[in-house]
Amino acid sequence: MSTTLDLFWHLPSASKKERIDASVKLISALEHFQSTFVPRDSPESSEDEDEARDTKKSDGLDALNAQDVSYSLRRLIRGLASPRESSRLGFAVALTELLSRIDTVTCSQILQLVLDSSKTQGSMTGQEERDVLFARLFGLTSVIRSGLLLRDTTLPSSSTVASDLASFKEVLVQLLALGEKKSWLRESAWWSIGLAVDALSASEVSWKNDAVDATIAAIYSEHKIWTPEKLALTLKLQSYHPSRDWKRVLSPTFKNPDLLSTENLAAVARILKESDADEDKESDLPKSGSWKPQLHFVWDTLLDQVLPQPPNAKGTVERSPKGSFPEFFRIVVDESLFASTSSPERKYWGFQVFQKALPRVSADDMPMLFTKNFMRSWINHLSNSDRYLHKAARQVATDLQNVVKGNPTIGFSLILQLTGVHGSRQFDRLTKTKTVESILTSMDEAGIQSYIDYLLKQVHDEPSASADAETDIQAVNTRRAWVIDQLAALVRNGAIPKSDAWIQTILDWLAVHGLFIIAKKSEKSAISALRSVPSPAFSEELRGNCRERLLACLADLTVQTTLIKEDTKSSKVAAVASDGRFWVSRVLSTIAELEKDVKHVKPLSEVDEEEAEQRQKAREVLARLKDAPEDRREAARGVELLLSATLLHAYCAEVDDADTEVLENCIDGASRMFPVEAKKGKKGRKSAAAAGEDKGKEKEQPEPVDVLVDTVIGFLEKGTAYVRAVANQVFALLAGSVQASTIDLILTQLERRDPDQLMADEDANMDDEEDGDDDEEAGSSSSSSPEEDEEDEENVDEEADMELRRKIEEALRVNGISAASEDSESESEEELMDDDQMLAIDEQIAAAFKARAAEKRQGKDVDAQREATHFKNRVLDLIDIFVKKQPTSPLIVRLIFPLVELVVSTGPDEKQLSDKATGILRNRIGKSKEVPHGVSKEDATKTLEELHNLARKASTPDVLATLNQCSLYLSKVLLHADDIEPVLTAYRESLHDFVARKASKLSTAFFDDFVRRHPQAAWKMRDDLVKASGDALNGYRQAQVFRLVQTLVNQLQALGDTKSEVLAFMPSLRKGILDTVSKACSDESTSLQPAHVKDILKLALGAVRQTKRFTQSSDELSTIWRPSKWTELSNTLASNDHFKASVGLQAMCKQLVQLLQESGTAVSKAKAADKDKTNSKEKVAVVSKRKAADRDGDEDEGVADGGKKARHKKARKAKSS
Repeated sequence: MSTTLDLFWHLPSASKKERIDASVKLISALEHFQSTFVPRDSPESSEDEDEARDTKKSDGLDALNAQDVSYSLRRLIRGLASPRESSRLGFAVALTELLSRIDTVTCSQILQLVLDSSKTQGSMTGQEERDVLFARLFGLTSVIRSGLLLRDTTLPSSSTVASDLASFKEVLVQLLALGEKKSWLRESAWWSIGLAVDALSASEVSWKNDAVDATIAAIYSEHKIWTPEKLALTLKLQSYHPSRDWKRVLSPTFKNPDLLSTENLAAVARILKESDADEDKESDLPKSGSWKPQLHFVWDTLLDQVLPQPPNAKGTVERSPKGSFPEFFRIVVDESLFASTSSPERKYWGFQVFQKALPRVSADDMPMLFTKNFMRSWINHLSNSDRYLHKAARQVATDLQNVVKGNPTIGFSLILQLTGVHGSRQFDRLTKTKTVESILTSMDEAGIQSYIDYLLKQVHDEPSASADAETDIQAVNTRRAWVIDQLAALVRNGAIPKSDAWIQTILDWLAVHGLFIIAKKSEKSAISALRSVPSPAFSEELRGNCRERLLACLADLTVQTTLIKEDTKSSKVAAVASDGRFWVSRVLSTIAELEKDVKHVKPLSEVDEEEAEQRQKAREVLARLKDAPEDRREAARGVELLLSATLLHAYCAEVDDADTEVLENCIDGASRMFPVEAKKGKKGRKSAAAAGEDKGKEKEQPEPVDVLVDTVIGFLEKGTAYVRAVANQVFALLAGSVQASTIDLILTQLERRDPDQLMADEDANMDDEEDGDDDEEAGSSSSSSPEEDEEDEENVDEEADMELRRKIEEALRVNGISAASEDSESESEEELMDDDQMLAIDEQIAAAFKARAAEKRQGKDVDAQREATHFKNRVLDLIDIFVKKQPTSPLIVRLIFPLVELVVSTGPDEKQLSDKATGILRNRIGKSKEVPHGVSKEDATKTLEELHNLARKASTPDVLATLNQCSLYLSKVLLHADDIEPVLTAYRESLHDFVARKASKLSTAFFDDFVRRHPQAAWKMRDDLVKASGDALNGYRQAQVFRLVQTLVNQLQALGDTKSEVLAFMPSLRKGILDTVSKACSDESTSLQPAHVKDILKLALGAVRQTKRFTQSSDELSTIWRPSKWTELSNTLASNDHFKASVGLQAMCKQLVQLLQESGTAVSKAKAADKDKTNSKEKVAVVSKRKAADRDGDEDEGVADGGKKARHKKARKAKSS
């Protein structure tokens, strides 16, 4: 018995792995015992058998089972009632497995043991009764799962059958009784009955039909009430026994013997809502004590019945689905669980049913899940986080996205439902999620194309023939506006897999409807938008929307990168399609093709000859740019992008906003930057005078790249994302062609201007424009009048004007004058007020007008300042691009000081501007690993001096850190150009300012970084540092200078061969240290603290160690560091009242002296060792000479005695053998 007791210990473990391992070990041991057990005819009695004789006689397990097996069966059954951890699970698994392995027990034996060990008594508490009932349920389920219930074999050496009909009926009765006794056991008990029905269907016992009859009788005759459990069991029995008279069994509750027929679905829905199917009858069934969030197992059975089964391994489907799934879902789920009167609990069940059905439904049946009530409930709970079922609704959305990831082909079908009749076109916005967007990102290219086709089809849906035609037109326009937004969103979303085909389709469609009117459809056109004529025609608002979205799409495509493969190389290029062409160029090609197709389309607005000629000239320049040489190819692409974007913007601009000067400047700059190659011949030759005249004109004109960059800067001033995106990409391509004048042009934009001056310039420009407009209106027969413009302006400032009117009326009223009304007679106007009255109210009226003017000016000042800040931010983006693309350009030096001025001069309201400039200086320029070539030394020197001047007066530590980074960068540039003197001069002056001026803003880090980054240059300042320590105005500055010296001394290894310089420098360093500390001891008012002296003495120790590396002479070392001086200093420190308490200082002096003495001793020992080594070498040489002479003298004797020696060797060998 001791062999199995320990195996029971881990069966109740909370770990599933431990429970299974324990069960495996127990069953293996019991099988071994049973295989070695030999049944006895008359078993001998023992003490243990006497103690449990009554038990053995009652269950009869010991007759055919080993003692351990019998004990284990009893203990496993008793353990089912244990409330300890997971004991029921562990014991039930072990019991089930044991019963399936042994054939020496009967079903009645085990059933009796289960029933006896799970009897309820009146004295039991609620918990004890619960444990006993669960023990009975688990025991009966183990009998079913082990196969013992339907085992038709006989016991060994006996004719007794393992199971019979009586046992089957008893199990059925007990399970039904459990379900009736406790409502919370009903579902589990009937689930076990379902297991018994499944096992009975698969078995071949002789009493199978009788068992089926007994089951049907017990379920339908004795239990009249319909429950979800009974419904699930009925579906199983019908599938196993279709030939039964189910119409008689199911009536009168169901009209059709097929439970899932349409006429029965209403009754099924009532049952699944856990309401009585027969509404007139009272239910005797125990009611559920509480709602369970877990979905009933009947739903799995129902979905298996109504949905098609997946094909098996042979590729065939075992059975066809029953009923109609759309009808089932509509009646049983949508109109029942999702009804407007349903409780949140039942809607939660509905969401779970949807989640169960979603992965099983085919793509064709997928739309059937998105029914009206479900979509309403889902959107409502998804859109508000305060809803009860918000988390459940979000989980449904997550499941949808996961399903599309697994099967991208159904994505299009899902989007149609979410944005269809039961959903909302603005589904994501309404629900505050990204469900549709996420589904789009998971779809494949075919699905995206199908969605685009669906959207374009929505454009041409004609309005219904109703009486309210105006409402229909509004609905069409709303739908078309939504389609335009969706098309633009497809391009904008970077996560959606892009394809040139569908992107080109969208761009072409937007270009056609934004810039042209389709007169006649063209079925064979390559542009899909021309294959149908929209009816009704697009409104002006929609056409403007198309133009805006076209430019917005191109802005997104301009910043998106595409992987371009050229031969064996692959690179990511922005603003291009997969063939390397700019998207803007492709759109222009479409527009050119449409302009030629006068039969099917006509332009939305006609252009004059001058503008048409200008556009043609731009196209000619674009064609010429394609033949640019390879070394200028990048700049040519930049010019191509700029000219193409400007030309397209001219097409899309409104008539009032059209600016032909920008396009003209682009054409001029591009033509001069890439001129036409002159042809040879008479026409190509010019006179010398004409050539000189042309050269003179060219000198007067700005550089072509300056003209193009000025256009780019003009783009940055505009508020559209399209021109800003194009500007950045163009400048990135033109960065290699930038000149000094270009940098000056860019830096000019960063200059700080007075807002009043800006407003004055703007007002002057507006006045000029108004004068021009007045002249045009005076000479034209246009129907528009100045009054209309005035009315627009009045509408804008209506509230402000009303406030001004109120103040004037108040001033009049105070002086006893009433304001004139509209119905006042004109003849009484002269009697309103005289001169005295006018003078009385003059000041008040003037104050009112001044207040109004101040309000307007204040608002304009704020707006102008804000716009200027945004513009400068975009200009800084250009500088960042230039430094990134051209890190070795000498023009970078020209950028440093203007950026520094921007950092220093900006106020708190322009912090974003200052942070951006600081980031460029620190991260982009300061951390650059490459050094510019060909830098002007004068410019770099001047900039370095100005930086140091600013650093001495830095306002904040952050500004000083930025100046430090710039100073280090310029130092690197000058040192790389072999010009060290300006660097040393700047740092010497700053060092003097740091130590001698109390208000200096410099810090130790400013010099420390220089010493670490450029030790070679800093070494030349060694004497300046020592001298500065004596000029320091206080002890703190002295200590900081010595810290710099220590950093420099630690860098000696990086300086290379500087022995002579180091040995020459150390005496001055020793003298500086001794003088500083000695002066601190003699001066009672010294500000040098013990901590400062300690740092200085650390420097001395480090310097001594460094000196030892460069000299091996103890005399030279002592001469340099004078040990006696340090002994005197130690005594001085010990006797000084200010430092005598700091015994560590004295110890450091003694340590330095000891270090010097040890060095001298070590040198002496080394010399003695060298002397001994020399003497030993001489002795060895003498001995070697003597041995050589002896060998020379014995050579003849050796030859004569050779025969004797050979004979002696042979004799020794013979003797040894």
